[in-house]
Amino acid sequence: MNLSHEEYSDILNKALSNGGEYAEIFFEEVYSNFIIYDNGKFEGSNFSSRKGASLRVVDGDETIFAHTNNPNYENLLQLSENLSKSASSMFKKNNIKIENFEKLEDRGLNDYDINFNDIGMNQKIEKINLAVNTCKEYDSRIKQITVRYGDTQRKVKIINSEGKIVEDIRNYPIFYVVTIAKNENDEMFTGLSGNSENKGFEFFTDEMIIKASKEACNQAIVQLEGEDAPAGEFTVILSAEAGGTMVHEACGHGMEADLVLSGSVYRDKVGKKIASEKITVIDDGTLPNKRGTLNYDDECNKTEKTVLIENGVLKGYMHSRITAKKFGVEPTGNGRRETYMHLPIVRMRNTLIAPGKDDPDEILKSVENGIFVKKMGGGQVDVISGDFQFGISEGYLIENGKLTKAIRGASLVGNGLKVLQSIDMVGNDLGFAVGTCGKDGQGAPVSDAQPTVRIPKMVVGGVVKGGDK
Repeated sequence: MNLSHEEYSDILNKALSNGGEYAEIFFEEVYSNFIIYDNGKFEGSNFSSRKGASLRVVDGDETIFAHTNNPNYENLLQLSENLSKSASSMFKKNNIKIENFEKLEDRGLNDYDINFNDIGMNQKIEKINLAVNTCKEYDSRIKQITVRYGDTQRKVKIINSEGKIVEDIRNYPIFYVVTIAKNENDEMFTGLSGNSENKGFEFFTDEMIIKASKEACNQAIVQLEGEDAPAGEFTVILSAEAGGTMVHEACGHGMEADLVLSGSVYRDKVGKKIASEKITVIDDGTLPNKRGTLNYDDECNKTEKTVLIENGVLKGYMHSRITAKKFGVEPTGNGRRETYMHLPIVRMRNTLIAPGKDDPDEILKSVENGIFVKKMGGGQVDVISGDFQFGISEGYLIENGKLTKAIRGASLVGNGLKVLQSIDMVGNDLGFAVGTCGKDGQGAPVSDAQPTVRIPKMVVGGVVKGGDK
């Protein structure tokens, strides 16, 4: 990763010698450790590493790309020569010459205290044992426990033809607990909870682990004790604890500029009112230590707070270098890639509905008959139409402004645009959820968030007679 500035110049100038308007070298070095405890025993520890670099040349919206797992000067120079030969028949010649480079400042958005490599295996296993013991003590009906511990450190270095050099260290600790509860009829109910940020080993606090473990147990027990969900149209409250699954899946993907170009439901709507005036949606790459936070994206662009919807009005989209040029705007710092072997594409970072002014307790009291969603499950969305269906992993009936019976087997069915338009109360709280977002075969660490919101009418899919869901 540490070549001289002269060598960087040689590689980039050679790559652009026969055409192209932009080029970059992307170096990557990754170290990961995963430990799994499953149903009474440790499944072992898996350590992996990855090292390599890629070279990309861009002209307009056309790209040529190559990578190597041995990123020394000679190999990269050979890659640049190969790309320049391809460029000669594809791109116009621009006579670009790069001589000087500037290393961009470390913005400190993902500072960390303890390196994963400084921690012994026994200390990592102690964290897993804490989760297992917490679950075992929670309820005798918890019959199976799975705990996943992971830590990944990703070092990247990007050098581009604009003369910029970026170095970034991204740490991704992750901790998940999955539980299965059984009733007297041997019916099984699953609970899942976990967390992740962009921090070092200090992320794995006992408080976080105990909280995740109890939440996973509670989800399973609540479903075991709950009743089959009703089906029909209800007033729905999504709690802040549900995280931003709805905004991420039903709204966020449709505002990624490459999917906008493909015809998402948000195409050609900039400047138009598309949501309730209570709704502001933001994709923020600058929230300190959040899982989707980056000092710079994978194209050397500084991340920023990107306002997508403001008081109900669509303000713009998330962009990479290529999509920004097509739209005639500046990149937003959303160009991300899974590894050095992938091209950067438009990806979310930390996507959220901004907090409003309503008291969450008052939102609950305002509903006579409805559904309270405490935790969201998985689902699917069509970014062209905006239609979605999401499972509810923990939900309750609302009767006369109070939570009553727990429900199971429920799902939310709707359209992202229509939901945004109908929300009439927005809480002053905010809750985050985390995950790895998949798109075009690539995964990206993200987080999403929302306050407590009220949706006056929404279709809830429940369990029908006969037990079919």
